[in-house]
Amino acid sequence: MLLRGCTLRNTDWCFGLVVFAGPDTKLMQNSGRTTFKRTSIDRLMNTLVLVIFAFLAAMCLILAVGNGIWEYRKGYYFQVYLPWAEGVHSAPFSGFLMFWSYVIILNTVVPISLYVSVEIIRLGNSFYIEWDRKMYYPLNDTPAQARTTTLNEELGQIKYIFSDKTGTLTQNIMVFNKCSIDGKSYGDVYDVEGHRVEVTESTKKVDFSYNPLTDNKFSFYDESLVEAVKRGDAPTHKFFRLLSLCHTVMPEEKEAGHLVYQAQSPDEGALVTAARNFGFVFRARTPETITVVEMGEMLVYELLAILDFDNVRKRMSVIVRSPKGELTLYCKGADTIVYDLLRSSCGPLKQKTTDHLEEFAGEGLRTLVVAYKDLEEGYLADWQRRHHEASTALDEREEKLSKLYEEIEADLVLLGATAIEDKLQDGVPQTIETLGKAQIKIWVLTGDKQETAVNIGYSCNMLCDAMDDIFVIHGHNSEEVLQELRKARKKMRSDTFVEDDGPDTQVHKPGKSHILPEEQPNGEYGIVINGHSLAHALEGNLQLELVRTACLCKTVICCRVTPLQKAQVVELVKKHKRAVTLAIGDGANDVSMIRAAHIGVGISGQEGMQAVLSSDFAFAQFRYLQRLLLVHGRWSYIRMCKFLAYFFYKNFAFTLVHFWYGFFSGFSAQTVYDEWFITLYNLVYTALPVLGMSLFDQDVDDRWSLHFPQLYTPGQQNLYFNKLEFVKCMLYGVYSSLVLFFVPYGAMYNAVRSDGKAIADYQSFALMAQTCLLIVVSVQMGLDTAYWTIVNHLFIWGSLAMYFTVTFTMYSDGTYLVFTASFPFIGTARNTLNQPSVWLAIFLCVTLCVLPVVGFRFMKTQLKPTVSDKVLSKIQELRKRPPVLLPKRPLRRSISRRSGYAFSHQHGFGALITSGRNMRPKSPFGMMGSFSPNSEKHKHQ
Repeated sequence: MLLRGCTLRNTDWCFGLVVFAGPDTKLMQNSGRTTFKRTSIDRLMNTLVLVIFAFLAAMCLILAVGNGIWEYRKGYYFQVYLPWAEGVHSAPFSGFLMFWSYVIILNTVVPISLYVSVEIIRLGNSFYIEWDRKMYYPLNDTPAQARTTTLNEELGQIKYIFSDKTGTLTQNIMVFNKCSIDGKSYGDVYDVEGHRVEVTESTKKVDFSYNPLTDNKFSFYDESLVEAVKRGDAPTHKFFRLLSLCHTVMPEEKEAGHLVYQAQSPDEGALVTAARNFGFVFRARTPETITVVEMGEMLVYELLAILDFDNVRKRMSVIVRSPKGELTLYCKGADTIVYDLLRSSCGPLKQKTTDHLEEFAGEGLRTLVVAYKDLEEGYLADWQRRHHEASTALDEREEKLSKLYEEIEADLVLLGATAIEDKLQDGVPQTIETLGKAQIKIWVLTGDKQETAVNIGYSCNMLCDAMDDIFVIHGHNSEEVLQELRKARKKMRSDTFVEDDGPDTQVHKPGKSHILPEEQPNGEYGIVINGHSLAHALEGNLQLELVRTACLCKTVICCRVTPLQKAQVVELVKKHKRAVTLAIGDGANDVSMIRAAHIGVGISGQEGMQAVLSSDFAFAQFRYLQRLLLVHGRWSYIRMCKFLAYFFYKNFAFTLVHFWYGFFSGFSAQTVYDEWFITLYNLVYTALPVLGMSLFDQDVDDRWSLHFPQLYTPGQQNLYFNKLEFVKCMLYGVYSSLVLFFVPYGAMYNAVRSDGKAIADYQSFALMAQTCLLIVVSVQMGLDTAYWTIVNHLFIWGSLAMYFTVTFTMYSDGTYLVFTASFPFIGTARNTLNQPSVWLAIFLCVTLCVLPVVGFRFMKTQLKPTVSDKVLSKIQELRKRPPVLLPKRPLRRSISRRSGYAFSHQHGFGALITSGRNMRPKSPFGMMGSFSPNSEKHKHQ
C-alpha cells in the first residue's frame, strides 16, 4: 500500500503551483502580510504639507483682517476708483472675499508639483541602480534591479541589516566534503607520517573510474572511504544506500549515462551526488518505486511512504521495501532532532559522532545526522491503517499525523553524519567590514545551528577575537533568558545599569510602540541567541530587554529561527528603535523578513526567485550591498534632501513677496509679479535646474564613498532634512522675501531714469522684483550644487536665458499689438533693465540673500564641523596628492569554531512525488524523467 498525502499537509502542489487548502497551513503561518512601504521622507512631507496649509490659512487670515480694517478706515475715500456695490459691500464682507482671493494668490506656497518631481527623481535614481555595471554579475547575466521607485532615498538611512546566511552570505553551492560512518571520520588527508595536510588544488583526488556513472565534477580526497566501499563494509554501504534513497530529488537522463539531478535544495543534490560517485547511483523513480544502481547492480526499491520535511520536524524519512523483501525506514535530519529519536544502545556511537560533528562544524561545514530502522510487516500494516484514518480525519488531522510520524521514527539506529561545504561568497568579509565602519549593525537570522552561525560570523568578520566579549543566550525559560540578557547589558552599560530600571518586564499595549533611546556601549560586543531562547525573548514581557541588549552589540546572530521569527525580530526593532531597517535573503524562507523590513533586498541565487519577487531591490551577490547603500543610497538621500530644502525655499521666497506687498496695496489681493511669470516660475524657470541637481549631484564620487564609509552616518541620523531643516528653509525664505520686496521697493521709490523720466511704477517694480527673485534662486542653486555637469550648466544658464528671452518677447510692442489684453507690460523690460541703478539693486538683492548662507556654512565648517565635513576636508587634501595604492589589510579570521546545519524552512515535495503528477513518460533510455517541482532547478550533473 502506497501512502500518499503524508507530506506538505494541507497543500497541493502541481508543477510549481501552490493551492492553499486552508488558512492554518504552515506556509500561511510563516508568510508575512504585504504592506505598503513608505519612506520617512514621505511621511515628513505629508506632515509639512499640512503645516504649510495651516501657514497659508494664517497668512490669508491676517491679510483678510487687514483688508477689513483698511476698508473700514480708508476704503471710503477710494470709492471713486473702487466703487462699493449698493447695499452689499461692507468691511467684514470685503475681508471675507479677500481671504479667498489671497488663498488663490498665495497657493503657490503649497508644493503642488512636489510629489510629481519627487517621483521623477526617484525614477532617475532607480535607473542608475539598474545601469550600474559594477553591480552586474556576468556569470549569471544578472544586473541589479530596482523593483520599486519609492524607497531610494531610504537606502541612505539604513541602521540595521537583517541577513540570512545560506545563499546570502554563502554561495549555496554545496559540496560533499566529509562524513562520519560508524564512528570513523572520513574526508581528511594525511601524509606518510600520519599528519593531516591541507587540501589544495595539487592534492591528489580519489579515482572514481571504477564507476561508469560517476559525476566528473565531484571531488574527494580520502582514499580510505573508497576502499571501505570496495571491500563491502556493511555500515558504509548502508550509509550511502540511505543517501541514495532518502530524498526528494528527481533524476533526468537526457543521454545514456548522463544523469542530471533536480533537487529541492542544493544540500540534497550534493548528498545524492556523493552517493552516486561512491557507487550508489540514484537512477530513476516512479510514484511507487526508486531505482538505484548499487555497485553496478540495478535494484528497484518499493517506495511505501515519504515522511516529508517541514520546519517543525527538521527531518525527513522514507519507508522502502528492498528487492529481498526487507522493510526499512531511513531518516536524515538535524542532529538536535535525530539524537532524541535514537535507541539507547547507540550511546557510544553517538558520542563519537558528536565529536566528529564538532570537528566538522569547527571547519564551517553544514552537518546532518543519518539513521535507520528495520520494520516488521505486521507493525507497518497496522501503522498504515492508522495513518489512513488520521489522514482522512476531519478534526486534529495535523496532530494525529504528527504523532504517527514520531511513533514510527522512534528507536532509530545511528549510522553517521554528513558534512557539506558551503563557501562564502566573494567579498563578503570586506563588505561587512565596510558596512560596520558606516555604523550599520548587522544581524544574522539563520535556521542553522549555533555553531555554524558562529563560525560563519568569524569567517565574515562580524565576530572577531578583538571584541570585548561575545555573549551566548541559551536560557531554557523566560527567567533564564531575562537574567542572561540583563547580565549582558549590565556588562555593556555598567555605568548606567539599574537592575529593575525601565519597562523591561512590563507588557505594553498592542499597537503602541515604545521608542527606546540610542545607547552607547562601553566596548565592542557581539551576541548569539539560540532559537529556543529567542522564542522566550520574543514574548511580550521580554521584548524590550531583548532590543535594549541586542542593539548595544555590534553583531547579533540568531540561530535556529523560523521564517515567522525572522519577521518578528525585524518588526521588534522597527517598533522600538527609530531607525531604518533592511532585510536581505535569497530563499522563500526569507520572504516574510524581506516584507517586514523597511527595505527588502533579494539575492537571485540557488534558492529560486521567491525572495527577488518579494523584494524592493535585487542583485546576484551580497557584496553589491555596500555599493547599493554607500553609493546609490547615500547619493539618493543627499539629492532628495537638497531638492526638498531648495523646493520649499524657492516657494516661500516667491510667495511671501505677495504677502508683504499686501500691506502696501490696501490688502487688495493685487499680485506683485506679472501673471505670465507666476505661471512659468515653477513650470519653466525653476523646474529643470532643481531636477538637474537632484539627478546628477554628488558630493564625492563612488570611489571616495566606499573608501570613507563614515560619510554614510549623517543619513542614519537624518541630519540633512528634518523638521528643523524645514524651519530653517522657511525662515530663510521669509528673509529672502523681505529682501526681494523691500530692496526693489526702495530702489524704485521716487526713482527716475537717467534721462529724467520716472520709472517708479507698478510694472517696473514687478519686473525688478521677479528678476531679483529668479537670479537669487539660481545663485542659490549654484551654491547647493556640488557636482557640476554640462546638464547642470545647461539647465541653470538656460533657465535664465529663457527668462530674459520670454520677458523681452512678451513685453515687446509686437506681442502687445497681437495680444493686447494678455500682455499689458509693453516696453517695461527694455525701459527698466537698461538702467545701471536697477542692476545695482539686483546685485544688492543677490548679495543680501546669499551672503548670510555662505557665511553661516563657512563658520559652521570651521567652528563646528560634522563628521561629513571632516571627511570631505580630508578628501580635498588627498585629491591634491598623487594617488597612492593602499595595501590591503589582511582580514582577521578565527581558528576552528563549532558549526552545524539544519534543513531549509521549506516543505518537502514528497506529496508531489508520490502523486506522480510531475512524472514524465519514460525516456528513450528506459528511465523515468521528471519536471522539477521547484520553479528554479538545482542541477547536479
